[in-house]
Amino acid sequence: METGFQLNIPTKENKKLEKTIKFIENDVEVTTLWRCSNVMSMERQNLNDHGPVHIKIVANRAMKLFRMLTKNGVESSIVKNYGMTSEDAEVVIFLGSVLHDLGLAIVRDRHEIFSVPLARDLLKRFLPTMYNIEESTIMTSEILHAVLTHHEPSYPQTLEAGIIKVADALDMEKGRARIPYEEGRLNIHSISAFAIEKVDILDGDEKPITIAIKMDNPAGVFQVDNLLVEKTRGSGLEKYLQVKVYIRERDDPITLNLE
Repeated sequence: METGFQLNIPTKENKKLEKTIKFIENDVEVTTLWRCSNVMSMERQNLNDHGPVHIKIVANRAMKLFRMLTKNGVESSIVKNYGMTSEDAEVVIFLGSVLHDLGLAIVRDRHEIFSVPLARDLLKRFLPTMYNIEESTIMTSEILHAVLTHHEPSYPQTLEAGIIKVADALDMEKGRARIPYEEGRLNIHSISAFAIEKVDILDGDEKPITIAIKMDNPAGVFQVDNLLVEKTRGSGLEKYLQVKVYIRERDDPITLNLE
């Protein structure tokens, strides 16, 4: 994969985030690891993309979740515990999002464990260009925590890590199950994922955020229940999110309980 891949994440005048995005988009090591992750997932195991397309979706949705939560007065963990800024929290969320699946370049099972040392090597190269030693150490700790806890059996202990865990599960729109579907792997997982047409992150009514999921048939509920709901429970975001499922030809949405 060539460098210069565009993640298209709005920086909202966050200069630290802008510099971080530019580094990631043009770093040969990280973009090659995304490519290796795709070779392992798609070409060798006939699974979905876990490279740049997945990374772009997760990073954008994680940033949107964070900004909506902060708009509603929810404080990030790095601000609360270390007195750093929301701009730093956005850097944590972005880097956690783009580095969380690097371990897939090595192995699928417990890939999050292998993501940690790969991510740490990249962080050691980049963070000192923007932070002093103490700040770099704090940022590394928060980012690696998010990388490790995006996948079971670990559970996030920070808002930032919880956001990445949920954003990872939100990559479920139609087409994301196309590879196993076209390879003939017709099971409840592929059929259910293929039923999901659109995922929107909206301002909520009862809770700060509503995840609106549109699907063309009820089979998609299996995917939502076994991916999004399962990942959200234990993420720390349960009290902030509501999931509404809209099924074609059904008048009222189904509201799923996350707590």
